[in-house]
Amino acid sequence: MISPTAIYVILLLAAPLAMIFAYSFMTDGYLKIIPQFQLCNYVGECHSYKDVNGVMTEAQTYRGAWSDPLSRALMLRSLMVSLIVTAVTVLLAFPVAYFVSFHVAPSKKSLWLFLITIPFWTSYLIRVFLWKVILGTGGVVNTGLMGLGIIDEPLTWLLYNVNSVVITLAHAYAPFAILPIFVALEKIDRSFLEAGRDLGETPFMTFIRVTLPLAMPGVISSVLIVFIPTIGDYVTPLLVGGPEGRMVANLIELTYKKLDNYPLGSALAISSMAIVVAVSLLFLFLNRRFLKGNK
Repeated sequence: MISPTAIYVILLLAAPLAMIFAYSFMTDGYLKIIPQFQLCNYVGECHSYKDVNGVMTEAQTYRGAWSDPLSRALMLRSLMVSLIVTAVTVLLAFPVAYFVSFHVAPSKKSLWLFLITIPFWTSYLIRVFLWKVILGTGGVVNTGLMGLGIIDEPLTWLLYNVNSVVITLAHAYAPFAILPIFVALEKIDRSFLEAGRDLGETPFMTFIRVTLPLAMPGVISSVLIVFIPTIGDYVTPLLVGGPEGRMVANLIELTYKKLDNYPLGSALAISSMAIVVAVSLLFLFLNRRFLKGNK
């Protein structure tokens, strides 16, 4: 019964990942990959080779993914940006989901969910370009502030930096964060909240000790849904990030396409995946401790 799905996953997911993992331990050659094992694509200095009259000759030297200061800086920036985007998105999404679940009439909840999903109607690239227009020196924000007399000249720090990347990604992934939290809140038995109030708990403590722990499955889903793709996003940093907003995905694209260094690009990709797995497991561990502490 599961064989078609298993074959599909193996061919389109497991096989490419295994290939990238294998590439990360090979040697770079001019327009080809040399099947020679080496660890320097991760740590140390590596040599790329080219064929000169049938003889493999050293072409250039480059540093591994964890030895290059630029690679480390971009991986750290990507991690920080993803964590900030995840925190901002989930913190803003929870009140929206809570309001729709607890304060909107059941007959109007479908309308609210419909409005929340409206951003999905347009292309992701169009939404990114719209934020580029909004945050630009002649955009809506600067024009509005100057029209109100709040500022005398356009704000240049709104675009082409980490701030613009965070704002754009937080907006793009907001519906992904709202919907899982809403589903988790809808599953909460309202009698639990009434029992908490009957036992003398304040609304705030009822939220902390009853609502929040029961909604944590949705929060976990939101965190993972937002964190995992944002750390590997390269379109948004490319269009609105500028030099100060570049992330590790942009370096991976540059390494593959411009430098034609598949082993180093694969090592960068595997390193990014390792960071995602480590942070996700750490979050799940801390969340489990939190739930145990509230029992």
